Amino acid sequence: MSKVDLFESAFRSADKPAFVRAPLTMARILVVTDLDTAASGALLGQVRGYLNAIDGGQIHWAVLDTNGYDNVKNLLEHVEAEKPDLIVTYRHLKSSAWKWPFSLGEYLDVLTQTTTIPVLVLPHPDAAHALPHSVRNTDNVMAITDHLSGDNAIVNVAASFTADGGTCWLSHVESGQIYERYMDVISRIPEIDTQTAREAIGEQLLKEPRDFIARARTALEAEGHAIKVEAIVTMGRRIDEYRHLIEAHEIDLLILHTKDDEQLAMHGTAYPLAVEMRQIPLLML
Repeated sequence: MSKVDLFESAFRSADKPAFVRAPLTMARILVVTDLDTAASGALLGQVRGYLNAIDGGQIHWAVLDTNGYDNVKNLLEHVEAEKPDLIVTYRHLKSSAWKWPFSLGEYLDVLTQTTTIPVLVLPHPDAAHALPHSVRNTDNVMAITDHLSGDNAIVNVAASFTADGGTCWLSHVESGQIYERYMDVISRIPEIDTQTAREAIGEQLLKEPRDFIARARTALEAEGHAIKVEAIVTMGRRIDEYRHLIEAHEIDLLILHTKDDEQLAMHGTAYPLAVEMRQIPLLML
């Protein structure tokens, strides 16, 4: 390696993305159900208790029950009129397809992709899939991504939704399958030392998110935020890893990105995760 390459590598290694704190502010929340007025009111009360960490008594809450919309177009019109900062609902609105674990339902599929509004997806009230600790509080919140370093948005949202005294888990799961694919390619290039590449690349892939989490933790602690920030940085099969982490840490809320600037479909592994993780609420950004 030339001196120029060495210098560039050292320079790039020192160029680390800073964490920028931006507390979450919410003024309006819309709860969408396919229940009657009385049942929707009961769900609203449960949701307000669950989201106590962000409520603070300053949020305007609105409910759209089964009588308020007949189709996806009606629902989107109500969302446009209400202009909420957050939509709360559950999968398979006005559908019995919650009996099968293959989709989110047409309302939610469209809602999460046609608006820029975050959507909090609760376990379906009739499905009996929710874990015992689900929709009670946000003592354990987990942000999940395959590229955490520099992702200020997801960290700020996760910290804001974590209840005082709770734990904010910042996680980064590198795909072991993709990593092994690249290692296989590298092993076929004689000019590259395969073992050195394996060790160095694997270490760097995990070092960057660890460093970013450390900077985020320092910033939140300096602010006096009354939460604990924990890091989970690993490599493996993402859905299997997240399923294990949710159970091991009794996660109350899972936060993930779902938008993709390059396609209409949901971002990356977000859709299979959203479909399979039916036991707890998901905040889809």
